[in-house]
Amino acid sequence: MTDVNKAQTARLLTAKVPPEAGGRRVDQILVELFPDYSRSRLQAWIKDGQVTVDGRLLRPRDKLWGGESLTLNAVESVETPWAGEAIPLHVIYEDDALLVIDKPAGLVVHPAAGNWEGTLVNALLHYASELANLPRAGVVHRLDKDTSGLLVVARTLAAHKSLVTQLQARTVKREYDAVAAGVMTAGGTVEAPIARHPVDRKRMAVVGGGREAVSHYRVARRFRAHTHVKVQLETGRTHQIRVHMAHIHYPLVGDPVYGGRLRVPAGCSEILRETLQHFKRQALHAGALGLLHPASGEAMNWQVPLPTDMKNLLEILGDDAEFA
Repeated sequence: MTDVNKAQTARLLTAKVPPEAGGRRVDQILVELFPDYSRSRLQAWIKDGQVTVDGRLLRPRDKLWGGESLTLNAVESVETPWAGEAIPLHVIYEDDALLVIDKPAGLVVHPAAGNWEGTLVNALLHYASELANLPRAGVVHRLDKDTSGLLVVARTLAAHKSLVTQLQARTVKREYDAVAAGVMTAGGTVEAPIARHPVDRKRMAVVGGGREAVSHYRVARRFRAHTHVKVQLETGRTHQIRVHMAHIHYPLVGDPVYGGRLRVPAGCSEILRETLQHFKRQALHAGALGLLHPASGEAMNWQVPLPTDMKNLLEILGDDAEFA
């Protein structure tokens, strides 16, 4: 693991409290005057003495009356325990505010025990070194190691705050292609809370009292013993689609954790049998992403095609359905 590099940057910002803000708390006023920063970050700076009002230190709950001069010393502590690495990235969109990446299956997103190097974050830090100044290198949502597809990364604090707010408000569109074992009769919605498995802590499970989790799914194509489904996430819990599909008894093809025993259709072709036996990752691809641009507010949408392994799987399932 790379040693932690610590540094600090600071911006001295000033503003006049508008008359219409009179009677409100200083932390509430700061959120409106300095929208690049979250309320919790601003409250921490107030408590650390980095905010003065007419030269005086105040508490977050103290009220202002309009006309005061605010000074904010926006001190950013940069802690980057990860190093940039020259790992190829498939960047499908970028500007000053964000990056949109098409992540391949097999690439871990965040460094962690057993994967300190060779991750998407290492690649991002090499591609855009300014990401070292952002929480989690600008990554605001994640994909499992063996899930492929679209992932958005913030390049500025303002973009990070906007994207996190959109995710919390459930306005970010995330649609996945999945291949499930079993033939679904129709689409539907799974509303089932998710938490750590009570016995196996490496797994997630539907658990009463877990965090709210909502997945909407629709049938794209049925095969003899499988279904191609499109799944839209309303929430974004760890392993959500994999857990929800297994919960309703349609586990994803190739899922090593939640897939259960291999299901091979009776009388299927040898090529389908071999394809199913050797498909060693969950058949899940984040194919569509939509959000409001953090700077312009413009509605933006991206789509990427299926990776080769899932495309081949669907073609072989289709051939089997036609000639069975």
